[in-house]
Amino acid sequence: MKKRLALMTVLIFGLSVAMMSCVTTQVKPTEANFVSPKVELKSIQLECYEGFWYYGKAAVEKGTAPQFGGSSPVTLDFVFEITNSNPFPVNLESAQFFLFFDDYDLRVVNDNNSQWIPEGKTNTKVLHVTLTASTTWAKFLLAGKELAAKRGDDPWKKVEGWWLSLPDMKFPIDLKDGAFVFKADGVTKAVPINIRYP
Repeated sequence: MKKRLALMTVLIFGLSVAMMSCVTTQVKPTEANFVSPKVELKSIQLECYEGFWYYGKAAVEKGTAPQFGGSSPVTLDFVFEITNSNPFPVNLESAQFFLFFDDYDLRVVNDNNSQWIPEGKTNTKVLHVTLTASTTWAKFLLAGKELAAKRGDDPWKKVEGWWLSLPDMKFPIDLKDGAFVFKADGVTKAVPINIRYP
């Protein structure tokens, strides 16, 4: 009876050790088994909005006046959902894309604030982008001159129209030629970003 009890104890202990090893054994990331996480733009939200206003170059008592005068800022929140379907956690190392309003290239957006996404889970990533009317107009003149001439768009009126339409997002916003870069145990995966909103 004592031998049987001892044998049962050893068997139960051995079984529990085997089960624990199964639970703690994690799949190791490789080039072959690393599935690209799914990146979705869920919404673009106005974090800061003051309508549209502008003043020309001003004489200031201290410091230097802005080159193009002062103008209304706007902060947009780009809300992404990132799903990691891998059986191991992945690290979002960086995100980058070019921001376009109505096919006009406005700026490059970079983010290097990394975050871990657990296995089989979905994280939210919010990128904050601040623009001003005057700097957007200056970029418009540099990068959008040819397109504006082709379309017959007046740059300043176009910027004013965007600013007034932002609460309703009445024009297409594109995130182009970008990538979200993920790493898992030294293996890297880049997910291309080309999204039109809405």
